[in-house]
Amino acid sequence: MGDVATLTAKYFPDSVAELRMGGITVRTLAEKYGTPLFIYDRGVLDAKWNQLRSALPARFSISYSVKANPNRSFLEYFLEKGAGLEIASAGEFHQALAAGCAPGNIVFAGPGKTETELELVLSHGIGEIHVESPREAERVISISRRLGKRAHVAVRVNPASEVQGGAMRMGGKPAPFGVDEESIDTVLDPLLASDAVEICGLHLYIGTQILDHAILVSQYAHGLEVARRVAKKIGHPIATLDFGGGLGIPYFSNEHELDTIVLRAGLAELFAPLEKDPNFAGTKFMVEPGRYLVGEAGVYVASVVDVKVSRGKKFLICDGGMHHHLAASGNLGQTIKRNYPVAILNKLNRTAAGAVEVAGPLCTPLDVLARNVELPEAEVGDLIGVFQSGAYARAASPLGFLSHVTPPEVWVERGESRLIRRRGEYQDYLADQPDGVEAATKSRS
Repeated sequence: MGDVATLTAKYFPDSVAELRMGGITVRTLAEKYGTPLFIYDRGVLDAKWNQLRSALPARFSISYSVKANPNRSFLEYFLEKGAGLEIASAGEFHQALAAGCAPGNIVFAGPGKTETELELVLSHGIGEIHVESPREAERVISISRRLGKRAHVAVRVNPASEVQGGAMRMGGKPAPFGVDEESIDTVLDPLLASDAVEICGLHLYIGTQILDHAILVSQYAHGLEVARRVAKKIGHPIATLDFGGGLGIPYFSNEHELDTIVLRAGLAELFAPLEKDPNFAGTKFMVEPGRYLVGEAGVYVASVVDVKVSRGKKFLICDGGMHHHLAASGNLGQTIKRNYPVAILNKLNRTAAGAVEVAGPLCTPLDVLARNVELPEAEVGDLIGVFQSGAYARAASPLGFLSHVTPPEVWVERGESRLIRRRGEYQDYLADQPDGVEAATKSRS
């Protein structure tokens, strides 16, 4: 379940009165690096990687979804594990290359790829481009011919029937992502007719944040049927079948974690017959998780700078808020605000003293990290922690809102810590302006 006690017991078991990550108290880290900040625990990453790897059949490969958390330390970590990378922009492509990823181990998905982006990745020999429309297919063909490079492409499919259970469901309804399953020939036909591209495979994506193993198995079974039809049309087995991400983590108290033991059994039963199926001779199966691998490894930490009461309601005002963690504020896809797991990190063993609002420093009523949450009696200087903050947190937030400095990111493991992204400076905002370099230099002198 997505509650503080369960998460602490599972991932940070040496915590008693105060949260310890990687063997270090959060107070020690806050004093060294300042607040607000993001802390990531490598031990949690190891646990999640091993859990997923053991759940997948041997023929599966894993490509980390860069969008979940693009920090180079995460990319390097997964590359060391033998993973590939899945990108959704030219910026993520540059970050993948900078982390040491070979272009051939990168796949590119996303509904709005520009000509500039496509030319960039094709000129570098990207592993696969996942085509999402007939127009994009023609664009890839044209650029490939101009560059004299044969593109490896997969077709991203928006399945015809919706598999229920994910927080964001895509299949069976109109979507900007992928090609509708019933219209897949509108993309396959021009690709098959061109000698400038090679159809390597399919990418199926039905939803995300799925916590039910049965839904995932059903997804994968449907994907296999689509792949069989495509293999028949193109006259040979597809080289890759990408089942996307979709694996979720429990954010809220009514959610339970994905049972990977049962998932492993379901996938083993589904994929065992494929060893003798000629439609999948040599096919590489893959998934591209992000949130599942990194979400639980991160905690966002902010300091209480004021405690105040307004018309009977108590507010804890913090030095960090929605500009650093938009998802926790409920402004990134939630229809009804639900709290992430939140705690006073230096008072884990204290009993709750009542319900409070945890608010940030921004001049907007949207800047609330937790509403009506039961916490111990708080004081100025206490450390508020938002768990499940390793994915879609810092990188998915309006960091420039009100020109507050950006928060650092810290990596911890085995009693050691290191800075993996510096804290921003006010001069950074000046440097973005046309005369910014000179202005920022003067302001520093």
